Amino acid sequence: MSKAARHPGDTASVLTYRTGIQDANISGNVHGGWIMKLCDEAAAIAAARHVGGRVVTAAVDGMKFRSPVHVGDLLTLRATVNAAWRTSLEVGVRVESENVERRSVRHTCTAFLTMVALGEDEKPMPIPELVPVTDEERRRCDEAHLRRAIRLAQPDALQRIRE
Repeated sequence: MSKAARHPGDTASVLTYRTGIQDANISGNVHGGWIMKLCDEAAAIAAARHVGGRVVTAAVDGMKFRSPVHVGDLLTLRATVNAAWRTSLEVGVRVESENVERRSVRHTCTAFLTMVALGEDEKPMPIPELVPVTDEERRRCDEAHLRRAIRLAQPDALQRIRE
């Protein structure tokens, strides 16, 4: 596996899925948990492209549903690695739902997943550097570093509250 630096564009993953009744919740909309699973799949593909190997999900930093997905809608998930650290990386996933009859597309949600690269020994392994090229990629990288700092600070903040 090559450890050469990679660009966010090299990691892009697009997954399109046609929803059906098997994906519905009791309200008749597509179950949010199913959408979360698809986000995990799209993120794993983007992360594996960056790492050049196996990855696992370590955390999900926020996932707010902006609009419901109706049975029959198409879901399109676009995932890209936003930042990479020593053994982990953040992948942003944007989910859109499309009603093909009305020709309308809605932003359903955005999720940020932290993935960890695993070696053959099942232990975290070093990963290639990520080099943002565009202003948008640099902004996303900066925001990923901020989310990571907040996430890593939380255990200490919770400990102080308990004391």
